[in-house]
Amino acid sequence: MIQELIQKLVDGLTLSFEESAQAMNQIMEGEATPAQFGAFVTSLRLKGETVNEVAGMASVMREKSLRVNTSEYLVDTCGTGGDSSGTFNISTAAAFVAAGAGANVAKHGNRAMSGKTGSADVLEALGANIALSPESVEKCIEQTGFGFMFAQEFHPSMRFAASPRREIGIRTVFNILGPLTNPAGAPCQVVGVSDFSTGELMVRTLARLGSQKAIVVHGEDGLDEITISGPSTIWFLANGFITKSKISPDQFGMSISPITSIQASNPSESAEIIRNVVNGSVGAAQDIVVLNSSATLVSCGVAEDLENGIDLARKSISSGRASDTDTPSIPIYEIKFASS
Repeated sequence: MIQELIQKLVDGLTLSFEESAQAMNQIMEGEATPAQFGAFVTSLRLKGETVNEVAGMASVMREKSLRVNTSEYLVDTCGTGGDSSGTFNISTAAAFVAAGAGANVAKHGNRAMSGKTGSADVLEALGANIALSPESVEKCIEQTGFGFMFAQEFHPSMRFAASPRREIGIRTVFNILGPLTNPAGAPCQVVGVSDFSTGELMVRTLARLGSQKAIVVHGEDGLDEITISGPSTIWFLANGFITKSKISPDQFGMSISPITSIQASNPSESAEIIRNVVNGSVGAAQDIVVLNSSATLVSCGVAEDLENGIDLARKSISSGRASDTDTPSIPIYEIKFASS
């Protein structure tokens, strides 16, 4: 079956939702060879992915993932990566700050694929146990407002794609699928995209998959976050309607700062920057975390708008709630925010 679908893609034809789901099912069941996997994702990339193609594949990933079940109203902060900017892990820091402001964050993430520090890498550097069971993640969310779902643990069927994906070494549809397949089924999320053209595809796919509220962000410097070096584009999905706008840090009284001011060369450096941010160190790193935390708070309804979200994020840091580890989660995560 997948051979026929590869031929359609090579011929420039678009797959239906059902066809894409069938191909993904073969991949995740180990029925597609590495060569077939490579041909499929490469031909799809060259043709250009559509909403139905991405949504069909994401639906199968969701069905086959381990599940986190909690009554909390959840938000995720997860990007596509691929910006090669070398920044510290902003989305993880934003998740801590948002949780301190009252959001319930079910963060989905992985090790670095194209950058230097993935969310799993920096959490390990902070002393976290990332290989948690669904039940332990549920406990973390309910007790602290933050839980992390390590993609390699929660998507066991992805093992068939892991090796050929690394060998191909280019951006494929799997960079887009990660943020669309939260194992906790978070109805709200902030998704960063490094490629502007992916923004529209991402937000429309989220709508196709039934997301209640989502914010897709892209920095004009190529960052898959709201950037501090200049303008960012934001796509906002709410109740099936999509709006698009552009923002800049100076709108909110923040300085325009170069990306070099927030770079980290490894997970340890990234972790140290996050410690400094949540412990109140001001500057470019805190500014970008506050901006992205604000979007997270807006997406899940804790904040009314970005200005209100910025205020709540700053209070989360200044009050110590963003760095508060004096909770029952310590034996589970053991995140160390005290400077070493």
